[in-house]
Amino acid sequence: MPLPAQPTLAELHALPDGFFDCHAAQLLRILPGPTLVHLPGRRPQPLFVSALLHGNEDVGLLALQQVLARYRQGGLPRALSFFIGNVSAARAGLRHLDDQPDYNRVWPGTVLAQNAETQLVQQVFKAMRARRPFASIDLHNNTGLNPHYGCVTRTEPAFLHLAALFSHTVVHFGRPPGTQAMAFAELCPAVTCECGKVGSSEGVKRAADFVDACLHLSELPKRSLRAGEIHLFRTVAALHVPPVCTMSFDGSAADLVFVPDLDHCNFRELPAATLLAHAPAGARLLALDDAGCEDPCR
Repeated sequence: MPLPAQPTLAELHALPDGFFDCHAAQLLRILPGPTLVHLPGRRPQPLFVSALLHGNEDVGLLALQQVLARYRQGGLPRALSFFIGNVSAARAGLRHLDDQPDYNRVWPGTVLAQNAETQLVQQVFKAMRARRPFASIDLHNNTGLNPHYGCVTRTEPAFLHLAALFSHTVVHFGRPPGTQAMAFAELCPAVTCECGKVGSSEGVKRAADFVDACLHLSELPKRSLRAGEIHLFRTVAALHVPPVCTMSFDGSAADLVFVPDLDHCNFRELPAATLLAHAPAGARLLALDDAGCEDPCR
C-alpha cells in the first residue's frame, strides 16, 4: 500500500507576520502547517526548541513569543531554530487529531510504521542535523499536581546540566520510543521540559527564562554534577489501563475507579500496597517496562 502523501515542511528564515499576537488555535492563519524557523544569532551554532508537538499544550509557543519579544530591538545571543508542530490539532484544542499519531512518538527511533508524520519530522531532524545544534529543548504542559521537571534519555554530564538549568527535579527515561528528546540525543544534549498545567503563567515564564538562559550559554559544563545538585528519578515502568477497561477519577462506576487524589502520589516514595484504584470487576493495570514487557499489576 502506498504511503500517504508526504506533508511539506515549511522552513522560514524570519518570523511570520502576526507571530507575537497569535494564539495556538490561530496558527494556521499565519503558517501553512508544521513549520521550522531559523533565526540568526551572535553565536552561529543554534539552540533548537520544539513546541506544540501536542496541540493542546501551548507553553512552548507562549515561551517563544516571550523570549523573542525580548530581542525585537536587537539580535539574539545565539542562533535559534524552532519547530512549531501540530498546528492542526492546536486549532481544534486537541493533543492530536483522530487520524494522526502522537507527534511526540514519530521521531527517528519510533516503532510506528512509516507515515506522513514520521516523514515530516525526519525532514526536521535532517535539517537540524546539518546545522549541528548546540542543545535541544522540547516544551510541554502536563496535568495534575506536578513540579516543573526535566526529562532526559541520557545521564551524561551535559544532559544533566542542561536539565538542571530548568529544574532540580530530573527524570531519566527510556520509553516510549520515538520521542523528540530521544531522537535529538543523538545530535546534542536534549531535554524535555514539563512546565505544569496549561494556562499557568509561571510555567510559561519558567520555560521562557530557561530558553533565554540557554541562548546565552557558551557551552555546557563537562564536569559531573555534585551530590544534591539535582534530584534524579529513573522510570522503571509505565502503568497502562487495558484498552477493554473503562476508568473514572470521580468515583463513578467503571472497571477501574482511581482514587481522586492520585496526582498527590507524584514524585513521592510510596509505601507498598498504596491504593491507586478500585477494581470492582477484577480488572487490573498493566506495567510496561523499558523492554516493552508487560506484567500484570494486581
